[in-house]
Amino acid sequence: MEFGLQFFPVVGPEDKPADQYWAECLHLTELADQLGYTHVRTVEHHFQKYGGYSPSPHIFLTAASMKTKNMRLVSGAVQPVFNNPLKIAGEIGMLDAISGGRLECGFARAFLPVEFDAFNRPLDESKARFLEGIEQVGQLLEGENVTCDGEFHSFRDVTILPRTTQKPRPPFWIAALVTPESFEFAGANGYNLMAIPLIGSKMEELIKVYRNAWKSAGLAGNGRVMLAHHMFCHEDHETALEIARAPLNQYLKTLVNGASSWLEGSSSNDYPGYDKIIEQLAKETADTQIEKSAALVGSPEKLIEQIKSYQDSTGGFDIASLQVSFSDLPLKVAEDSMRLFAEEVIPYV
Repeated sequence: MEFGLQFFPVVGPEDKPADQYWAECLHLTELADQLGYTHVRTVEHHFQKYGGYSPSPHIFLTAASMKTKNMRLVSGAVQPVFNNPLKIAGEIGMLDAISGGRLECGFARAFLPVEFDAFNRPLDESKARFLEGIEQVGQLLEGENVTCDGEFHSFRDVTILPRTTQKPRPPFWIAALVTPESFEFAGANGYNLMAIPLIGSKMEELIKVYRNAWKSAGLAGNGRVMLAHHMFCHEDHETALEIARAPLNQYLKTLVNGASSWLEGSSSNDYPGYDKIIEQLAKETADTQIEKSAALVGSPEKLIEQIKSYQDSTGGFDIASLQVSFSDLPLKVAEDSMRLFAEEVIPYV
């Protein structure tokens, strides 16, 4: 099992200036590379406190590539609905070259109505734009003189430069939350899976959907599953709970606020039941997240036990992508937690 870092900003100018936020992320990234964490990733979101400091994952990952030697660089994830596939493919080729072939490409459908409104994209185009976008990016990376007549983007005889360092292209990952069709799509098409066990209880079932789709497609291996967890480690278990509780609750509150349009009348055939999903997330707390192992918080001994138990309950996953610096958690506190986890948890898991 591998462990890496995920940076998902839930801060705004009133909380922390962007230059300070990203300087802290790069500091932790450099340390993580030295401590043996295997990847770093960040998200694409826009305009709001929930994720809005990260409108372009490739920019941060380029900076991270200059601070690291070994870590994989994962976009977690780019949203084709808001981006031209020609631009995405070109940036992938450039970043893969700069990083010496360490890039891995995550794609997501997006789910925040405020972003669709600002980009003037109908929610009901989400699925179609995602499917077309990821297909076109793949064609552009793997082929030359590519022609495509799409519903949303068309081009003729295009060869993207630079060509990717990894051949035929960097690995692709699909982000999924709770919709079984998303898990099935990733498996059936041979894509790796990145998921978020915020709700938690269905993760074993959803990973099984992914694995079964992979097997039914006749693909070699079993696919790769990356799960995102908040993580805070402290020598004393109760102290860990006390320190992490408020920042984790703030993260959950910011998530629900960012997606509140689903509770205020937004609807789409591409997002069935999302009002109920956000209603359920609004009931989550730091304690419920820790109880179901969606958040990994505690002493090293407790975390070893928690991770092994969660591995068994989900049927196994390959990579944990850890949010070690969330909300207003101080940098030194996050650094100490990350170091302790690397020294006393990772070797035993």
